[in-house]
Amino acid sequence: MNGKLILAIESSCDETSAAVLFGTRVLSNEVVTQLQHAQYGGVVPEIASRAHQTMITAVVDAALKSARKELKNVQAIAVTQGPGLMGSLLVGISFAKSLSLALDIPLVGVNHMQAHILAHLAEDCDKQPVFPFLNLTVSGGHTQLVVVHSPTHMEVVGETIDDAAGEAFDKAAKVLGLDYPGGPLLDKLAQSGDAMKFSFPIPKVVGLNFSFSGLKTSLLYFLRDSQKVNQNFIEEERANLCASFQHTVVTYLLRQIDRGREATGMKQIAICGGVSANSELRKQLVEYGKKNEVEVFIPPFKYCTDNAAMIGLAAHFLLLENQISDLKMVPLSRYPI
Repeated sequence: MNGKLILAIESSCDETSAAVLFGTRVLSNEVVTQLQHAQYGGVVPEIASRAHQTMITAVVDAALKSARKELKNVQAIAVTQGPGLMGSLLVGISFAKSLSLALDIPLVGVNHMQAHILAHLAEDCDKQPVFPFLNLTVSGGHTQLVVVHSPTHMEVVGETIDDAAGEAFDKAAKVLGLDYPGGPLLDKLAQSGDAMKFSFPIPKVVGLNFSFSGLKTSLLYFLRDSQKVNQNFIEEERANLCASFQHTVVTYLLRQIDRGREATGMKQIAICGGVSANSELRKQLVEYGKKNEVEVFIPPFKYCTDNAAMIGLAAHFLLLENQISDLKMVPLSRYPI
């Protein structure tokens, strides 16, 4: 296999992660999630960056040990350049630059959103899509439909005009009284609820774009009005509310996937990002694939949330095209595909 031994670093938000890869083979993938944000109900940027500083050396060391490699074996350093929180990105980039300079090996800055998509190409995935394919990226900060022409050529054909799907789940969970991060808790509780109990409006957006702000508002108003009649409404109906809201979001995502498939003619559909771990989305996408005779690709849970393995995978393909960064590289809070 063509490829280098890559040490990858991810620090875009509240996960400190390091991975070691050879080509598309993931030798290790260490991820430490910062739990201290739960008490604030969301990620606090300053706390996140300080936590990355505290943990990054130990996480990199753990990744090397798990892969049974030493720094002297590493042939390239990969790091998330953006998008993400500026302070968090800066910690990872500064660390990566230091390693690149000290070891005199190439430095590769990676687009975090492209990396999410390329997680599908890890050797240990059950199957890999063939280019081109249509990908739905769903996370706390992004919702995008992307035509993936190659590992380094991607075209966004639809994206959210306001909030992301993951943010909608988290905010819905918050008003329903669930702890942060609420998305996974909402998913778990929804499994014991009736998805048909309550109805919420499917957002009406022209084309392939997304919008979730109106859906969040409709939930808020519905809860307000229902609590006027029964002050214990949320507590009594929490599971059904979770199931109904989740059903609406997933139905909407699949509708836009279907529109994207018709508009692009793609026969392969993939999903990625933190919300791709949602059990209902995974289930419904499989059923959609069977019904419409299209191949679907769902990443393993370990590659759904932010992780350094996907950063290393993206760097592998950039290196094959000799796309190398330099020490002038800076973090980018916004980094369009």
